[in-house]
Amino acid sequence: MESRVLSRAAAAAALPTVPASGGSRGRALLRRRPREAGRRRGGREPDLGRQLRPALLLLEGPRGAARRETLLRPCPAAASSSPAEGGDSAGEAKIAPVGFFEKYPALVTGFFFFMWYFLNVIFNILNKKIYNYFPYPYFVSVVHLAVGVVYCLVSWAVGLPKRAPIDANLLKLLIPVAVCHALGHVTSNVSFAAVAVSFTHTIKALEPFFNAAASQFILGQPIPFTLWLSLAPVVIGVSMASLTELSFNWTGFISAMISNISFTYRSIYSKKAMTDMDSTNIYAYISIIALFVCIPPAIIIEGPQLMKYGFNDALAKVGTTKFVTDLFWVGMFYHLYNQLATNTLERVAPLTHAVGNVLKRVFVIGFSILAFGNKISTQTGIGTVIAIAGVAMYSFIKAKMEEEKRQLKST
Repeated sequence: MESRVLSRAAAAAALPTVPASGGSRGRALLRRRPREAGRRRGGREPDLGRQLRPALLLLEGPRGAARRETLLRPCPAAASSSPAEGGDSAGEAKIAPVGFFEKYPALVTGFFFFMWYFLNVIFNILNKKIYNYFPYPYFVSVVHLAVGVVYCLVSWAVGLPKRAPIDANLLKLLIPVAVCHALGHVTSNVSFAAVAVSFTHTIKALEPFFNAAASQFILGQPIPFTLWLSLAPVVIGVSMASLTELSFNWTGFISAMISNISFTYRSIYSKKAMTDMDSTNIYAYISIIALFVCIPPAIIIEGPQLMKYGFNDALAKVGTTKFVTDLFWVGMFYHLYNQLATNTLERVAPLTHAVGNVLKRVFVIGFSILAFGNKISTQTGIGTVIAIAGVAMYSFIKAKMEEEKRQLKST
């Protein structure tokens, strides 16, 4: 049946072309013939004839000649669309160019780590230099956060990044995180001002111990014995370093310990405040809230001293320009290294970030000793090495356990 229909269609297509002068008559014949053929077959018009009729009508007459020429003209895109048909491969679908970040991900991640370490080291050195002539850690902590907040507001104004809206529920979740962040930040700076930078970072190596204790006794999450065992070198190392630290004083030691506890609670509240908002916006909102938390104690504790002689002494020692530029840059370095630490965590696995965090502390301790020429006893050096090794062991075991949990959940 299909062959007969096709043969009739071919015969109809092979009919002589109707001249231009008889266009109307030709159209009448073309309309009549399919109907007559349909009546001979039983009164039903063939489907193929119905489909071909509009095309035949368009191809007749003078205008039809132009249309025929257009249809017979080869299409350049089609001619070059496939090499198998004699075309050139240049006509194939173009692949979007790969950007630098996608082409070299390992190089970009390495750059993130380098900038994280670099900015952290520069921050710690510049911060300590400021405390050598301006020992007011509460005020300097406010400056750190204030410069960061201004940076965030300018970034939002230009749309890099675009500001994410915040509602009352998210604000309630972020306030405890920001309060702990503010307390930990201020107490860290009190310790930096009171003792050597290397000693403060050695004490802050105890932070994983406080995290494990909080998980076990506050959150009720059991900590495996192997994890507790890996923390023993951390406690022993910090104890050894503290006993013979030449710059030791109780203000620096206790402040660093309070900082560890504060950042532990910040981690706990951060887990409760998990949200789909990107880390850059989250950190910006935390910085804004923390700034308002830090301002009152700075005014109450250090305000009268600053107004009496604090600012005047600093200006007399280093001058206005250096004093202002030092405060500005230390605030920028503080904000940027914290932001880069968060961005680096998003790019790598937890284990890689944990190892990177340990190495960062090693870099800070080493460069601070070189920059300030701090003399350390042999026992302090050995204790610091043991503490850092314990942190590395703890971080490795913990990250591996978390990875195994994720794999079990995915399966």
